[in-house]
Order: sequence, then structure tokens, then C-alpha cells
Amino acid sequence: MEKTNYINPFPATDPDRHQIWEMLVERDIIAFCGEDWALVADDFIEENFMGIDARNAHNPDSWRMNFADLAEYKSVWLEQAANFAQTEWAEDAETAIYEATTLRDIDIKGDSALVHKKFDGHISKKNGEKDRLNWQTLYRCRKVGGRWKIAGFTGYLPHPMGFETQNKPNGKRIPEGAAQHVTAGPYSPVLQVTPGEIVVISGQAAIDPQGNIIGDNIEDQTHFTLKNCLKQLQSGGCTLDDVFKVNVYLTDLDNWPRFNEVYKAYFKDPKPVRTAVQTPLLYTFLVEVELWAVKKG
Repeated sequence: MEKTNYINPFPATDPDRHQIWEMLVERDIIAFCGEDWALVADDFIEENFMGIDARNAHNPDSWRMNFADLAEYKSVWLEQAANFAQTEWAEDAETAIYEATTLRDIDIKGDSALVHKKFDGHISKKNGEKDRLNWQTLYRCRKVGGRWKIAGFTGYLPHPMGFETQNKPNGKRIPEGAAQHVTAGPYSPVLQVTPGEIVVISGQAAIDPQGNIIGDNIEDQTHFTLKNCLKQLQSGGCTLDDVFKVNVYLTDLDNWPRFNEVYKAYFKDPKPVRTAVQTPLLYTFLVEVELWAVKKG
């Protein structure tokens, strides 16, 4: 793939902002995509470093000091970079991050700076899903020995502020205290869903665009049904990761364990809440599935 074409918006005649942009955009992205902490290690002031995780919440009461020192932040950074590198992307991920990044507001007073960095875009995966980039970070920087460095930050702020977005990945979370019986299947007992745009699809079954019924057993029909569900969700800008409620209709509840073996491979934690009933279905359908999803901001 072609090398990402970084263009610093601050001219060399504005050396402070030029240097800060290079540090927080170009070098930061290259290091993250290359899992190369050594490239940015000297960009931080280790003494009294602290990072605040806003957790995509508008209410500061929900913010947490998840990075009490630089060592904690480095550990999480390396873990995230490794996970990112293992993902199969359908496009150049480095370029996608760069195109989603905006850094133009830099307030400087003497040797201190407050830097506003925003993300708004997505990266496409090879499996057809899109990884949404939508948050912002406030960096506190200081000039040390003629070089700008990061003293701390408040990150994972909603973007834009003033609208509720996801306070947990995919806009849903299991509340504290929620519990279920030990024989429970692949579902959550309770989910809290952040208010947002809701996408609801009609019940899907194992039928192709030409009207042919696919599969004569519960496993094959479940696979095809869930793939039909994904296609419908994608038309509304969602994936299976955004689903918070599932209704399952089976012609025979004796197929329930076999259905679950297929179903659980399609949904990540926290899995959607779910209801299942036995009922007659049209034609030779063995299963029908209806989904509710919350669209990312």
C-alpha cells in the first residue's frame, strides 16, 4: 500500500504548532499502527503524568483516572496497538486514521499548550464491518528543552460534546448487579443502552433474494438467517455488534441447543438480551430472527 501522505496544516513559520501537530498526529499514528512505542516514548513527560478516560460520557462524574502514570498508559497503548495490528483491514488503516483526525485548535501560553484533537470517520474491515472513530482528546503539553511534550490528557471524550454517544463500546453495557442463572445461554440478563438512533429489522429467515429457502437443518438455516440479518443491519449503518435486543422464533425448541451453538459465534460480549419462543413459521423455515440495534454516533 502507498505511504500515507501527511500534510502539516501549520507552516514552518509557526514552529510551535507545527511541532505539536507532527507529534500528536503524524508520529502518533505511525507509532500506533507500527506498534512502535519507542517512536513516541520521548514525547511524554513521565513525572506527574496522568491520563483521564472520559469513557465517551458527557457527565464528568463518569470519567475515570485510568492512567495514573505513564507506565499504565503505555501498557494499554501497547495492548490496543497489538489488537489493531491483528485486525484484517480492507483499506490502509494508517491513512484511514489520518483522514479521520482533525487537530487545528492549539492554545499556547508561554511554555504550556492545550491541544484539541478530534476523530470523525471509520476504518473498513475485510469482513464488511466498519470500525467507527468518533471521539476527541484534550492534551496538556509543555515545552521542555525547546521540545513540546505531553504532560497529560483527557481522552475518549464524546465528539461532538452535547449529544449522547456511546459511554461503552457499541452503546450498550451490562449494569452492575445484573445476574442470571448458571444454565443461561449466550445472552445478557440486562443491558443499558445509550440513547441514540435505533435501527430495527423485520424478522429474517433462511431465504435468498430469489425466494429460495436455504438449508434443511437448524444449523444451516441459522447461519443463513443471521447473515441476512447482518445485510439488513448494514443498510441502516449498523452491524451485529450494535444489536441490543434479539427475538428468536423456532418451530421446535428441541433445536434450541443447536441454534445456540451457531448463534453465539456471531455476537460479541456484552451479548444482546434475548427472547425465544416456539411457534409455527411460514413454509419450511425452522427459525426466524428479529433484531434491534443502536446506531453509533
